[in-house]
Amino acid sequence: MAAASLPGIAFRFSGYHPPAVAGAAIFGVAILAAAFLLSWGAETAEMDISQGLALAIIAIIAVLPEYAVDFVLAWKAGADPAEAERGLAVANMTGGNRLLIGVGWPLVFFLFVYRTRIKELVVDRQRSLELTFLAVATAYVIFIPLRSHVSVIDTIVLVSLFAMYMFFTSRVETEEVELVGPARAIGALQNGPRRAVVVVLLIYSAVAIFASAEPFAESLVHVGEQFGVSEFFLVQWLAPLASESPEVLVACLLAWRGRAAAGMGVLISSKVNQWTLLIGTLPIAFLVSAGEFGWTIGLPLDTRQRDEIFLTAAQSAFAIAVFANLKMSRVEAAALFLLFATQLFITNEHARVLYGMAYAALCLVLLAWNWRDLPRTARDAFAIMRGRELPGAEHEHPARDPDPVP
Repeated sequence: MAAASLPGIAFRFSGYHPPAVAGAAIFGVAILAAAFLLSWGAETAEMDISQGLALAIIAIIAVLPEYAVDFVLAWKAGADPAEAERGLAVANMTGGNRLLIGVGWPLVFFLFVYRTRIKELVVDRQRSLELTFLAVATAYVIFIPLRSHVSVIDTIVLVSLFAMYMFFTSRVETEEVELVGPARAIGALQNGPRRAVVVVLLIYSAVAIFASAEPFAESLVHVGEQFGVSEFFLVQWLAPLASESPEVLVACLLAWRGRAAAGMGVLISSKVNQWTLLIGTLPIAFLVSAGEFGWTIGLPLDTRQRDEIFLTAAQSAFAIAVFANLKMSRVEAAALFLLFATQLFITNEHARVLYGMAYAALCLVLLAWNWRDLPRTARDAFAIMRGRELPGAEHEHPARDPDPVP
């Protein structure tokens, strides 16, 4: 896997740009190989740190490509007012967030169903913490479209939420894990060598993902341009398809090995990262590039960008409602995918608002349907914050499928 990701690193740092189709293949394979390395390293890391913190570290590394692409777009917007008017930074951010939930979450669910024949995915109660922070961030972001910019005030609020999330995640106690495959071989090493190998794997996979994601996205965009696809569409969907692939691949690998709950945990943690740290740091990149500073100025938003943020926040609210009882059913997974997929074929600007309202309505319906489970989920989150052990886990699936389907 390290050898398979090496060409992507070498081409990126040598400055050589392969033709579009070849580049997409080379850099795509590098990202896939790095995802394997990342999953093995993170699984082994659970021997020394809590699963929640390990999954959060995976999410941070895997989401690096999305940060890199969005930072570049926000920097260009700050340096050139014409770039700011195109709204590509917001397009990439909203597209990546919607892809993560609309494709990543259902994909992990259906892999879980295929491998286990169980028709309902239950995540462990530790995910209550991520869902609570995601709910708070969504409640805040959904009001950003009422303004004409994303400002430094938003940076302070959202980055503070991310810092609090990482702090509380790090306090969760380490759980015993059962390793398989390469992770088991690494876990058999003595403490010192094992930790060194894990650190090297995480660093190497981060370098491979960071080096390969942007040229992979550019290669996909160039391929799309050859077919006459609009730039906004390419930046919103094809580029995030590349930058979101690492965490989705890691989650799918975990699900395929019978750890669907952990795989879903990676995606939920990635969503928290993007919905707090990513959005919160975009105004900084914009203002530094523009050479300005002010509490009431920031990354400008036009009508379309505000609609995109509203739609993305509404989708997040619906996704939170799906897991409010820490469970996902076939109907809920199908609804997440179908509502996302049908958006791609409707270009009418009013459709975004209608889809957002549909997500919001479904969110309210699910919250009303599962209202009995909401207090328990909230109590679990606050118990984790106070450093208390959760009493019992009667509604959780086993961590692994004891008899996976061949």
